[in-house]
Amino acid sequence: MENTIRLTTAQALVKFLNNQYIEFDGKITPFVKGIFTIFGHGNVTGMGQALEEDPGDLEVYQGRNEQGMAHAATAFAKQKHRKQIMACTSSVGPGAANMITAAGTATANNIPVLLLPGDVFATRQPDPVLQQIEQTHNLSISTNDAFRPVSKYWDRINRPEQLMLAMINAMRVLTNPADTGAVTICLPQDVQGEAWDFPHRFLEKKFHRIERRQPSKEAVDDAVKLIRTKKKPLLILGGGVRYSEAANSFIDFAETFHIPFGETQAGKSAVRSNHPLNLGGIGVTGNSAANRLAKEADLIIGVGTRFTDFTTGSKQLFAQADILTINISEFHASKLDAVKVVADAKVGLEAIGKALESYQSSYENEISDAKKEWEMELERLYTVTYSDSFKPEIEGHLDDELPEYKEILRTELTQTSVLGKVNRLLDDDAIIVGASGSLPGDLQRMWISKSENTYHMEYGYSCMGYEIAGAFGAKLAEPEREVYAMVGDGSFLMLHTELITSLQENKKINIILFDNAGFGCINNLQMENGAGSFGTEFRFRNQLTGKLDGQIMEMDFAQVAKGYGAKTYSVHTLKEIREAIEDSKKQSVSTLIDVKVLPKTMTKGYESWWHVGVAEVSKKDSIKQAFKDKQESIRKSRAY
Repeated sequence: MENTIRLTTAQALVKFLNNQYIEFDGKITPFVKGIFTIFGHGNVTGMGQALEEDPGDLEVYQGRNEQGMAHAATAFAKQKHRKQIMACTSSVGPGAANMITAAGTATANNIPVLLLPGDVFATRQPDPVLQQIEQTHNLSISTNDAFRPVSKYWDRINRPEQLMLAMINAMRVLTNPADTGAVTICLPQDVQGEAWDFPHRFLEKKFHRIERRQPSKEAVDDAVKLIRTKKKPLLILGGGVRYSEAANSFIDFAETFHIPFGETQAGKSAVRSNHPLNLGGIGVTGNSAANRLAKEADLIIGVGTRFTDFTTGSKQLFAQADILTINISEFHASKLDAVKVVADAKVGLEAIGKALESYQSSYENEISDAKKEWEMELERLYTVTYSDSFKPEIEGHLDDELPEYKEILRTELTQTSVLGKVNRLLDDDAIIVGASGSLPGDLQRMWISKSENTYHMEYGYSCMGYEIAGAFGAKLAEPEREVYAMVGDGSFLMLHTELITSLQENKKINIILFDNAGFGCINNLQMENGAGSFGTEFRFRNQLTGKLDGQIMEMDFAQVAKGYGAKTYSVHTLKEIREAIEDSKKQSVSTLIDVKVLPKTMTKGYESWWHVGVAEVSKKDSIKQAFKDKQESIRKSRAY
């Protein structure tokens, strides 16, 4: 047929991906930059053949772990403000299952990523095939069905011609800023190699226009009416401001009406930290300035935020205030029983701003006073030391364990002082990437963003293992910038193998590893709620007691990365951290700085509360008290 071309399913898919384009504010860019691969049983002879024979303009990257490569793809799209993506192809079974965590991470953060896991035979003839799970109650189930709850769109291609409708729907979701996330297209290995006469129109260039959704007049009127009745509104700068590229409109709105703002993890660095109205991080991992004014505000204006429990302080932080939302997603805009403006962040702010006319908040010195007080506390955190003669009031005291930690880690460094030193040493346009443990809290509170879009935090899923893969993805998105993964020892042990991919691709990333010999953040959580230290420190099993309370394990992470070919540094003093960072800037290969820090030397909550499950029945008085305190805090929070 003249209007068709005979291709395998995999070949047609590759050609289709090459011809997808994004149009945003009049700018057109290719939508799919490339594809991460780990070839194996179920995709090497299908997708592998298609990519080898004719990848088109797709850049093909060899991953080391399926979860890691999918995290890298997510980070790439996040740093590109969701205007460009990477795809990922995996083998059948365990290769596919490895990507499920990454799919959940992308979907929780509303970041588009296309996952193409291999699947069992559609014909079911070689059955059970290698790596196939057999469910006796339903033979149509495979490992890939586990992607359903963590995907925004899921489909399985059992015949070549099904590819067309599936990919049209996949692009619909991937290019929809209101409801995007992981898209999973399952590809049975036999179908990947089967041919069909695909219409040329399916394979022609397709332009997906991301339109700025306009607010309704009625919604704007409702917002204006509400704001005019309030004296002390507070803006929350969410990730939607970054993805909408609405920072200038946000600043104009804040300055015109003299409204201060706090930043979420996803929104931080859309506006520089030194802006006079920028109070900094807000919520459970926020600072005293933002949280104090949030408690005093009579209106919270959330712009592009999902209102997670960390942002709202488990619905307690602004329980006294009315809520106004500006969000492109009706689902997120409707949270907290808000007055909602369903719109793109930029045009929503501009429409409300135009209608507000001469409105002014009644703030006088409260903003500058709160910022000055926090700046004093920040300087203390930057310079605080931990020694036998002086113990800082941070998370807690090491007491009897201090000599042991000092001996094993050979350090007196606090986590906050290291972060302060690093913040001052990195270039203004350097990107930092983080995700889990105590570091996101310290970073949201303490990190001073000196340039726009330099703070890259995955905290919707708080996924351990995202950091290093995410740094590689961010580097692919912005290769001209230095990129630093801020990672704890526990998260490094979870997943770090995309460091090897960065070396293979000559895409330099820098890893700053904070080694405190355990899952420090969770150790804090259990002990703050009345429990003892149990299963969260990295200790040998005690041969006398049979418990994990033996000697602290000593690990040399620098040697691990050195074996891969990275330039590494071992750091025990602030002088050594300065020397390591300055030297790392001169390197052309990826680097790892292994920093030994004492546990319990991170920041603590500032006027915020986090709702976690606490045992209602216990033999320990400390846990009974923690449960009582939790119930009291619940009574102070919003009931919905």
